[in-house]
Amino acid sequence: MLDWLRRDPRAVPSLAVAGRELPIVVRRLDRARRMTMRLSPDGSEVRISIPTWARTAEALAFARSRHEWLERQLTALPTKSTVAPGATIRFRGEALAIRHEPAARRRPVVDAGMLLIGGPETAIEARVRRWLQAEARALLANDLEHYCALAGRPTSSLALSNAARRWGSCAANGAIRINWRLVMAPDAVRRSVVAHEVAHLVHFDHSPAFHACLDRMFEGDVAAANTWLKREGRGLYQPFG
Repeated sequence: MLDWLRRDPRAVPSLAVAGRELPIVVRRLDRARRMTMRLSPDGSEVRISIPTWARTAEALAFARSRHEWLERQLTALPTKSTVAPGATIRFRGEALAIRHEPAARRRPVVDAGMLLIGGPETAIEARVRRWLQAEARALLANDLEHYCALAGRPTSSLALSNAARRWGSCAANGAIRINWRLVMAPDAVRRSVVAHEVAHLVHFDHSPAFHACLDRMFEGDVAAANTWLKREGRGLYQPFG
């Protein structure tokens, strides 16, 4: 049964889907020509983009009308897996099988399609997460330096993000945050997000000039990278949530 959105104007609107109350985030975009809706990668909220002239009430009604679609999307989310011996973890687009050898080094090592890790088995998940984040920081720092040089800008400060809403962000002061989970995606996908945020250092909008700048800097296919994120991005939130 479809529940109505909260009516308190001071509250964030939400919709009950598959037994969960999902906040609805509405964004007005200058470049939007129609209303679009999607579920966040971790299933924590509904995101609706609308043209600047559209009304918020229309966006909320649209969410209500697509309740069954949202329910299918939510129930299709991958269930949380376990980081344990025999399981697999993504790294730079490759699936690595976790191999535990207590006498091996505690710091994970990539070896022939496996992630070899030593030490106590009970601490594997925490060590793998720390390793992924360290690898992400090193790769993203190199990416950021590369694209800032292409943009003719000083290298911005970098912070790893744990955001559930976005893959990257660029603040008005030039500070850039990138979701560390992108270390699990193919290199071209990760780099496309960094290039996108660096392009905001030149054009702090999504104007044609911004997209031209991004296309000029990024060596790959922006549309293909975006398509990969839309199709596979939710999986990057597994198994760490």
